[in-house]
Amino acid sequence: MTFGNSFYEITAILVATALFGLIGLRLRQPLIVAFLAVGVLVGPSGLGIIENHEKIELLAQIGISLLLFVVGLRLDLQMIRTVGPVALATGLGQVIFTSFFGFLIVMAMGSGVTGAVYIATALTFSSTIIIVKLLSDKKEIDSLHGRIAIGFLIVQDVAAILALIGLTAMGSGLGSNGQTDARVFVIVAKGLGFLAFVGFMMRFVLPRVMSRMARSQELMVLFAISWAVLLASAGDYLGFSKEVGAFLGGMSLASTEYRDAIGARLTSLRDFLLLFFFIDLGSRLDVTTAGMQIGKVGILSIFVLVGNPIIVMAIMGYMGYRRRTSFMAGLAVAQISEFSLILGALGLSLGHITPEEMGLITLVGVVTICASTYMILYSGPLYERLAPLLGCFERKNPFRETEASTVGQCEAVDVILLGLGQYGGSLAENLIERRKRLIGVDFDPQALARWREKGVPVIYGDVGAPELLDQLPVNCSRWVVGTMRDRSVSLTILKLLREREFRGKVAMTARDEEDAAALSAAGAHVVLRPFSDAAEQGADALTEAMYALPDGVDWPLAVREIRLKPGSAFSGRPFKDIPLRAETGVSIIAVSRAGKDHFELDGEFRVFPGDRLVLMGDPDDLTRAQDYFQRRSESEESGTPDDSFTVAEIGVSQDSAWVGKSLENLRFRQDYGVNVVGVRRGEERIVSPKAHEVIRAGDRLIIVGSADSIARLKEGHSL
Repeated sequence: MTFGNSFYEITAILVATALFGLIGLRLRQPLIVAFLAVGVLVGPSGLGIIENHEKIELLAQIGISLLLFVVGLRLDLQMIRTVGPVALATGLGQVIFTSFFGFLIVMAMGSGVTGAVYIATALTFSSTIIIVKLLSDKKEIDSLHGRIAIGFLIVQDVAAILALIGLTAMGSGLGSNGQTDARVFVIVAKGLGFLAFVGFMMRFVLPRVMSRMARSQELMVLFAISWAVLLASAGDYLGFSKEVGAFLGGMSLASTEYRDAIGARLTSLRDFLLLFFFIDLGSRLDVTTAGMQIGKVGILSIFVLVGNPIIVMAIMGYMGYRRRTSFMAGLAVAQISEFSLILGALGLSLGHITPEEMGLITLVGVVTICASTYMILYSGPLYERLAPLLGCFERKNPFRETEASTVGQCEAVDVILLGLGQYGGSLAENLIERRKRLIGVDFDPQALARWREKGVPVIYGDVGAPELLDQLPVNCSRWVVGTMRDRSVSLTILKLLREREFRGKVAMTARDEEDAAALSAAGAHVVLRPFSDAAEQGADALTEAMYALPDGVDWPLAVREIRLKPGSAFSGRPFKDIPLRAETGVSIIAVSRAGKDHFELDGEFRVFPGDRLVLMGDPDDLTRAQDYFQRRSESEESGTPDDSFTVAEIGVSQDSAWVGKSLENLRFRQDYGVNVVGVRRGEERIVSPKAHEVIRAGDRLIIVGSADSIARLKEGHSL
């Protein structure tokens, strides 16, 4: 089937890819498998739609360059340090084991030395992209085995790049008799010069350039693509592969704060262009020779599916991890990756391997990717069946498990603030004033620089990009607050937080009542209304002006209205304990609370945050009185705990003195100044329990009171 038109040809390929992708999605298979199947279908072995491979190959090369660029961009060496020596030990151990024994197996099958080196090397690498996707879908990306798996996959990525460099050098430096000649030294010198250039750009040029480019996200993405393709071309010109240059391009931007935003923007483009690589690869696969290689494919697939996980389990078991953790992590290496196919394609282009050997690598990739996907998706039931046989992979004392399970835990924060514009910045200032720990997110480099100077942790990112949440410590935050005015973006954030099973609370910003209703219906716990709040503050200012004495009254007094802020030293105190007149000469003549004005104020009248106090006195004294009222409490200024409202949950053990007693008998209120507002009893929740409620072993009491009161209660209970 031929079209005679390149545009029609690519259209047919894309339509077939979409259909096969849908089938693969229903079968819960990675799209790589569907892309390879489309390649076989449209290639010479199938319908013969592809006539001109050059156009498909060009798109494939750009896709590969972007893939390696993004891999370099996200090369998080901190992850390796976070999971400790287990990432290096398992990553390098599995690479050495698989390459050595894989080489022996392939040699025993009759391959030449060069072909065996390529095939054995291809068997060592596992797909970081596929594993991250599967772990994310299963909500296991932050688990112990998930972190370890990502750590040793990064080690493998580094090893894959080194293998590409080495094989490229071998291809450029072998003479006719197979002996290394002077060209090896030339390419080494070129490589060192290339690295020096990239290092210089990374250290002195790129940070400044990216700071300017980041003012426009479209321009920043365009620059990133240009930089990736430029270094890919430079790598190819110097005698390396395009992949090596693109990887170094990504790595050179990995240290900038813009890497996550760039990666998020390039992901879709990378996936689109990369499909042409797999289609091109599949189209070159001669299915007529597949039957002749079934035996070899089976042996090598079993070696990858069984041998790779076993070596990971053996290393992790020896290092002191439980067998379940090592088994779950080991499944991450039970397939070969897109790097393996890229490596094989490189060897084929250099003439190091034959099309039959390339076909063998591709078929092993298809089999292992399909099988390992199901192994990871059903890892729980699979482990339950195999657990009795895995005892040899666990020490009697898996001492690292407890230690490792806490590695990588993020530091708790109160608020993740999405957007640091005018409203978000003001919100951040007030939160910091109330001593809340927050992380800010914005795409304005200048705004980020200002907040960074204030010591606030900030992240460059576009809140409209779904991938942004993967870079934030969402599960370690009590609140996620969005200040963006676009309702669709806010609804997307709410949806993504639900998918990630976020346990904290969410506040979103609404422009009007319609937006507020939609956000509340979507699950926002609090809806912020900047325009409504601004209108209320404007009304306060007008009210203050209305209180002012008329121009015709010649009297040295003025009236001012202030709002008592949370954290004021006088919150909750009666008038008799506020020496305002004695210290400033100003009097309180009225208090407005919840729409009601109070004019008859006795000494027992208490003021609370949110009250609007009407002050009267000399204009200069009023300014001092305003500062006087907004003074922070001594406990906040000193950083020591205060008597602020606190909620705690206390468990009741079997031997607790509380068991069998009623709340009335325990006298929580009288003895400790706290209230029991709820009891969690298994699946039952008792809200506002009565005084005669009897406490049972295993109950969990929800207590409210001051921090000091709850601390005294816990201390007394432990005694």
